[in-house]
Amino acid sequence: MWTRRGFCYPSVKGAPPAKRRRISDNSSRDLFEALPDDLVISILTKISSSATSPYHLFNTFLTCKRFNDLGADPLILANASPKSLQVRAKTWSESAQNFLDRCANAGNVEACYLLGMIQFYCLRNYASGADLLARAALSNHPMALYSLAVIHFNGSGRPYCHRDPSTGAALCAKSAALGNIDALREVGYCLQDGLGLPCCPSAAHRLLIKANAIEFITKKKSSGIQHRYRHRKGYCCRLNIDTDCSVHEANRFMVEWWGLAGATTETEEGLNMCSHVLCGRRETRKHEFRRCSVCAVVAYCSRACQAMHWKMEHRARCRMPVLDPVDGVGAGPEEPGEEA
Repeated sequence: MWTRRGFCYPSVKGAPPAKRRRISDNSSRDLFEALPDDLVISILTKISSSATSPYHLFNTFLTCKRFNDLGADPLILANASPKSLQVRAKTWSESAQNFLDRCANAGNVEACYLLGMIQFYCLRNYASGADLLARAALSNHPMALYSLAVIHFNGSGRPYCHRDPSTGAALCAKSAALGNIDALREVGYCLQDGLGLPCCPSAAHRLLIKANAIEFITKKKSSGIQHRYRHRKGYCCRLNIDTDCSVHEANRFMVEWWGLAGATTETEEGLNMCSHVLCGRRETRKHEFRRCSVCAVVAYCSRACQAMHWKMEHRARCRMPVLDPVDGVGAGPEEPGEEA
């Protein structure tokens, strides 16, 4: 292999000796300091938008003092990826809340939704949580629109008389138009029950079938139990059934938060948790969530959670309460330790 230093090249008679290049004083200077701030901010924006975890983003900021100073730029925080905002409930602290708050103030829609759900359901700051959810909903965030719809359906954070089914149905319709499966299913149940929308069973049936079809299609790429579906032509395709494809990081945070707090299905204050184990929402007042009309044991924040939990486990465990032959009062489940 020929090298540029000339050791392997044949010697040429009469050629002048090679001169060594003298290193000047300017070449020993750190060229990184000469980069303009706009270029460094543009590089950090690309890194923050593609970060796969909060640690990757924070380790980048801790590389040098200049990165740490420029990391607080609103452009970098506004473009932070959703994976870089995935905080855990067990590591929740004031610094994590301040970081999400700065991202939300910079205009990060995902941070507005995540911090809004934490403020509303976990920290019980209903005013600030609803304000953050409204800011995310104005930017057409599908999950924020659906969460605000659930709040209006239940009147969460306010007395029972402040329930607004019509506004909830309108928010669900907008969220469904943006591709939210739970919102589409909720609109179907609103049309079926006449809740906030005129009753139309045929349209409700079409929307529910469409929601199930979209759910099957989106779950093909996710890991889960594979079911075979045979077409009329005779060939088969595999459908992966997974029940947590629409679960957001905010739901995982709330589930972990109440798990660390020791909250069960019914807390000491008499406030129920949503029986859908992947939801994480908790009542803001007593008897806010609807109970199952058959067993009256489980409670749900929405009809979408009821449909998902029914497919997961409640279908096999739901049964009518056993009546006491003396006074006709329900005597509980037939077998001890089993859900009614």
